[in-house]
Amino acid sequence: MFRVIVDLARSFLRDRRGNMAITFAIVSVPLVVSAGAAVDYSMANRAKATLDSYADAAALSVVNINAMSMSASAAQTSAINFFKAQSATLKRGSVGTVSATVTDTSSGRTAVVSYAASVQTTLASVAGINKINISGQSTAKSALPTYMDFYMLLDNTPSMGVGATSSDITTMVNNTSDQCAFACHQLDSSPNDYYGLAKSLGVTMRIDVVRSATQQLMDTANSSQVVSNQFRAGVYTFGAKAETMGLTKVASLSSNLSNVKSQANAVDLMTVPYQNYASDTDTNFDTVLAAMNNEIGTPGDGSTPGKPQKVLFFVSDGVQDAATSSCLKTTVQGQDPQTGTKYTRCQSPLNTATCTTIKSRGIKIAVLYTTYLALPTNGWYMSWIDPFNAGPYGPSPNSEIAKNMESCASPGLYFEVSPTQGISDAMTALFLKASQQARISK
Repeated sequence: MFRVIVDLARSFLRDRRGNMAITFAIVSVPLVVSAGAAVDYSMANRAKATLDSYADAAALSVVNINAMSMSASAAQTSAINFFKAQSATLKRGSVGTVSATVTDTSSGRTAVVSYAASVQTTLASVAGINKINISGQSTAKSALPTYMDFYMLLDNTPSMGVGATSSDITTMVNNTSDQCAFACHQLDSSPNDYYGLAKSLGVTMRIDVVRSATQQLMDTANSSQVVSNQFRAGVYTFGAKAETMGLTKVASLSSNLSNVKSQANAVDLMTVPYQNYASDTDTNFDTVLAAMNNEIGTPGDGSTPGKPQKVLFFVSDGVQDAATSSCLKTTVQGQDPQTGTKYTRCQSPLNTATCTTIKSRGIKIAVLYTTYLALPTNGWYMSWIDPFNAGPYGPSPNSEIAKNMESCASPGLYFEVSPTQGISDAMTALFLKASQQARISK
């Protein structure tokens, strides 16, 4: 019996047929753990990708257009709540901590959303790994809106009654005995009412285009706002009639741009009671710009509605014709034909001294220069205006009128438009440039 047992033992020791089963049994535990860990890790990665997308959405939700009006603290709370609401639908894993930091600076808003979470394991728990920790962070940035007040100063003096295009000018010249291109809005009887004549002939005057462009600009400003009430606008002219010439408010500064648009419909050519009233001294840039400077309050940095930047939007043909002896160019002695009052009539390019005073306060000036056209059939123009409009038949790049208008403007905020160009397009381009320049500078 003993020998039989010994033989059986020796036979068992020599038999190698059970090695695979034994080896599999030995390595099965780490194999199961490894496979389980791979599955669990894959599930954790999917959970992280989902939570990362929630963090992205939460950060973006507080830097978008609608959220920019919220304070930084309110935005932080909103971002956290947004993330938690989304992550509540997560099928695997549980969120631990969520934090958000929203910072508003002069250059814009930055939102950072961070989270920490964990995913329960399945097969990896065999090896004592019960959960996999995951975390993530998302950052979103957006420029803050710049609050701006636009003061639209529109030259509506008699020279803005010139035809808006070369064709309009030709029509007026061909239908007036003195070949006058200006639709002067004189209130005395025909034939002096060239304004009425222009209307009957279907002539579009420059003031018509400026009025329409101003109204369209209100639509552009409205649609360009990042937040409600970002822009305010007011409309001013040189006066409804020559007898009361001076800075005149057509529409008060308001964030209701639709209402400003409606009120701007009242912009029209200044009336004069009769020909050569006050020796035609109806365009006094010095007094109007000085009054405009007093009208505009202290500018802010544009960071809040209470600290808006201030922009003077000046639209004119750039030629002063005023009763003053302080003149850059030409003075002519004139007399009112009815009252006999004598005037020292100054005809000159814009004096930029007042522009400098305004800009020194931190107010930006955007200038749209409507090119003062050459009028070779008009004797007065040829004698007194053409010499500083780079005659003999200006205008040209050397026009002193254009140079002074450009000098009045803040850097990068000057635009000249000729009759063949669109005043409305030019005004819109200048507005967009002014508003975008403000954002970049911050």
